[in-house]
Amino acid sequence: MMIVLHKRHLYLAGLCLCFLAALGAVLWQGSGAYTAAFAAGTAAQRPTVIVDAGHGGEDGGAVAADGTVESGLNLAVALRVRDLLAFTGVDTVMTRAGEDAIYDPGCSTLREKKVSDLRNRAALVEATENAVLLSIHQNSLPSSPSTHGAQVFFNGAEGAAPLASGVQEALNQAVNEGKAKSPAAIGASVYLMKNITAPGVLVECGFLTNEAEAAKLKTPEHQLRLAAAITAGLLGAE
Repeated sequence: MMIVLHKRHLYLAGLCLCFLAALGAVLWQGSGAYTAAFAAGTAAQRPTVIVDAGHGGEDGGAVAADGTVESGLNLAVALRVRDLLAFTGVDTVMTRAGEDAIYDPGCSTLREKKVSDLRNRAALVEATENAVLLSIHQNSLPSSPSTHGAQVFFNGAEGAAPLASGVQEALNQAVNEGKAKSPAAIGASVYLMKNITAPGVLVECGFLTNEAEAAKLKTPEHQLRLAAAITAGLLGAE
């Protein structure tokens, strides 16, 4: 029997191997505080990562010039992060695993749906013991179409800042070629990050208003690269 491997499959396999090698180094060294926390104690004591794919349903979020909406890209990256975390034995919960948002059935207007959706996501985080929120988004800056790169934001909960630093460092190495970014405190206007007591980080994976970056964000290869960097950064955070 002859097995034919296409270049794309080989590339994806190579990314997976690189991720596993980097992850293995993190776990072997055991230097990250979160690495130890995820591995230590009973199931009830270990952190559970709430993987949040931002937006969904009628709320598509930012839109690229070619009509690509943010929500679908968020979900694609979030599902890959979930799978990689699960592969390493980390407990995960998705706020949404499909295209739809999670608003209450009685909502009718878009505003009602968005408010209900955000409240339900916050309630899910708050109801999960030892939760860590990881929210996936795409950025947009129409006034500066050349702006690009992935950046991490964090809330005011204890442990969120070092977590964001770990993820940002990994993203700088993986996708921010020649233009490293720094993690930043999130603004008070972001409802989900403001209304939880758990440590939370929000990853803006790239800019849909940058034509070249938007094209990369749509590819499975780049989505896997982002997910691998986010996962390795999360587990290796100090």
